[in-house]
Amino acid sequence: MILKKKDDKKYSYADYLTWNEEERWELINGEAWAMSPAPTTRHQKIATVLTSELYFYLKGKPCDIFPAPFDVRFVKDKNQQDQDIFITLQPDISVICDKSKIDEKGCSGSPDLIVEILSPSTGYKDETQKLSIYEEYGVKEYWIVNPDRKTVQIFLHKGKDFDKPSYYKGNDIINSSVLEKFQIALKDIFQE
Repeated sequence: MILKKKDDKKYSYADYLTWNEEERWELINGEAWAMSPAPTTRHQKIATVLTSELYFYLKGKPCDIFPAPFDVRFVKDKNQQDQDIFITLQPDISVICDKSKIDEKGCSGSPDLIVEILSPSTGYKDETQKLSIYEEYGVKEYWIVNPDRKTVQIFLHKGKDFDKPSYYKGNDIINSSVLEKFQIALKDIFQE
């Protein structure tokens, strides 16, 4: 499947708020990209496992988890107006520990941890454009889950950039750096 761009205009989050709620879009540097059709069953199973595990781990802790669809507005300044926001994404899973970033519209600022589950229609965007945005805006930990290869790639923010990614496969167990003592076995993520 080919990613579909709305047109060649530049849009802001203020424009985005006027669009039909039944259509799902992401803004990348002012370009509107259509979200793919409903994810596959395998994608949703993986998202459910990860969301459930993270939810129960975070219960009683200061962080919140939000599965897609959930708008994350990437801003440099917390007081940025809607018409000046040109990046709005809907990560598969967002974990936010600074509650001041959460409002009725979603998240204003970078989540602490983001998980994207690759699909044929979004994989390239997740591994290039979104990776670059998450790095630039200081996401502390970014997981790229590949259902076909049954692997997880984790990027950790060090200073201004992401470190070289860590790769997990087979019987590996992931230990989050951002969420102290959170761990999950790959076999649990990719259960059949």
